[in-house]
Amino acid sequence: MPATQPANPAAALSSAFAEGKYALPELPYAKNALEPLYDAQTLELHHDKHHAGYVKGLNTALEKLAAARKSGDYAAIKALSRDLAFHGSGHVLHCLFWLSMTPGGSKPQADLAAKFVHCFGGFEPMAAQFAAATEAVEGSGWGVLAYEPVADCLQILQCEKHQDLTIWGVTPLLVCDVWEHAYYLKYQNRRADWIAAFMKLANWDFASQRYALIKK
Repeated sequence: MPATQPANPAAALSSAFAEGKYALPELPYAKNALEPLYDAQTLELHHDKHHAGYVKGLNTALEKLAAARKSGDYAAIKALSRDLAFHGSGHVLHCLFWLSMTPGGSKPQADLAAKFVHCFGGFEPMAAQFAAATEAVEGSGWGVLAYEPVADCLQILQCEKHQDLTIWGVTPLLVCDVWEHAYYLKYQNRRADWIAAFMKLANWDFASQRYALIKK
């Protein structure tokens, strides 16, 4: 197990999916490397038990979804979709969490430091907002520093629970609006009819372009 964080943190995520299944990645440092601020016993329990549980739950959900596709029985689709989002989000966020810490801490590199100035007025205001937002999360959840591409800026988010029926880190390729205002005048409460119509309108060329862009 490496004693220090890898030079390329993104490479460390590659072990989070292996041989067709999600996998528990190794820690990027020794289990006692963050002491006394984060003790080895807690870290071991957190990584080896809790994170491993998300990995197991995610793979189980995918196996059950594959069985549903094979049988055509989608009676449990709501619960399985929730399991996929819950365990998938837990796995991705924990992978990022381990990489979000390093022994002794570190300072932001020049580009990120400049972005802190642009978006928050500096490192200190950003850090204060991040700490306050994270502390104020209701119940279980996360504080998240994220890049928002529309404004080309950084945002600090509160992620309560952690799934909300999505998996963090995904890039949308195609979306369908199922808020009632999107379809009610024509379809009233017949959401399934609206979705069937949307599927006939779906711009898969656009989705293909989006996919090609993120694969570059």
